[in-house]
Amino acid sequence: MKLFGTDGIRGRVNEFPITAEVALRLGKAVARVLRSSEPNRNRVLVGKDTRISGYMLETALTSGLVSMGMDVLLVGPLPTPAVAHLTKSMGAVAGIMLTASHNPYEDNGMKIFGPDGYKLSDELELAIESYILGKDTEVAPLPPGRIGKAKRIDDARGRYIEFVKQTADNISLAGYKVVVDCGHGAAYSIAPLIFGELGAEVVATGVEPDGLNINAGYGALHPETAGALVREHNADLGVSFDGDADRVIFTDANGHVVSGDRVLALCALGMKDRGKLRNDTVVATVMSNLGLIEAMRENGIAVETTPVGDRSVIERIRKGGHAFGGENSGHLIFADYSTTGDGILSALQILRLMKDRKATLARLSTVMNEYPSQLKNLPVKSKPPMESLTGLNQLMREADEAFGNRGRHLIRYSGTENKIRVLIEHQDAAEVEHWIERFCEVIAKEIG
Repeated sequence: MKLFGTDGIRGRVNEFPITAEVALRLGKAVARVLRSSEPNRNRVLVGKDTRISGYMLETALTSGLVSMGMDVLLVGPLPTPAVAHLTKSMGAVAGIMLTASHNPYEDNGMKIFGPDGYKLSDELELAIESYILGKDTEVAPLPPGRIGKAKRIDDARGRYIEFVKQTADNISLAGYKVVVDCGHGAAYSIAPLIFGELGAEVVATGVEPDGLNINAGYGALHPETAGALVREHNADLGVSFDGDADRVIFTDANGHVVSGDRVLALCALGMKDRGKLRNDTVVATVMSNLGLIEAMRENGIAVETTPVGDRSVIERIRKGGHAFGGENSGHLIFADYSTTGDGILSALQILRLMKDRKATLARLSTVMNEYPSQLKNLPVKSKPPMESLTGLNQLMREADEAFGNRGRHLIRYSGTENKIRVLIEHQDAAEVEHWIERFCEVIAKEIG
């Protein structure tokens, strides 16, 4: 596919494919591919994060949809999981979220959900892409009387707030102090409200979006911001959301970041103790630390691994009938409640576990030992096939022989950016440093 990456369509604003023209064609394509035979179902829910470009894309997308007879439900800035949930609960044929997640404001993107609240299959994305790129003939324009309408949905935020609180059984958070860093993104107004309504004392930051400051120094990419506030305010927990709030990074009461793999591990163990971890299995990606697999095996829990991307995790969860999985980047999928990663929902589940166990997050996170690791994201000018890189392949073979069962490497291209990601894990931190340097040198020579 030329347009869709691992998480929808994404790129720099006003450059192909993130242009008003493509958004217009996307609206038309979604209408053609996902149109329902039930006329009253032909509505599409559209949400966005706080990027200034959201206004441009929302307007163009809406024009494309209504021109093809779709009614558009505009919900404004809301987290991606809220759009997924509302798409299903409001009976829409599709939901579209305008976001580039953790990327800076110069980027934007379009994530599409089907009527069941799940991201679209590759086949449906290919069909939509073919219409966007003009590989199919245009349909005849509709008569004026059949053009759709667009309207703002004023109670969308309230609907999601009640849903997400119910997933944690409206637990009382009285006595907890929580730092909530929204990264000036989609959760800026809704997340502090939810924690506050449940009784927590909230220290809110990253809640003043201006269209240009999303993810800048705040949020999931900068959990140290919440960590500093946790220490300053003597809080129990810090939660840092990315731009569209589908993932969350936690800081404990000491202000220390708790790795995503530790969070996966403690959630899996908590769910198993409650009889909620179906098949005694957790789904993770190839990026998860070897220590997670060891800790789960010691506790009678299987780990199934998938390629990177929350969609891959969700597909494996659904196929296997499992209940939980996620990525160490902060995506957590509680399949009994949500069709996608949900940062706010995940934070409530962690707080419920802390309350049930009468334990701090720092104590809960001791459930595993992590292998020392480093992840480097290197910019590249192009993405030649990995098998064509002679020097890199030779070094990978050399590393495999040297590591044995004491470590591993994972080299892959980013699905959304012009970068190559290099992950090294080893029981010996010095070996991690040695091999990460060697891999970076070879990559710089071959494709830097």
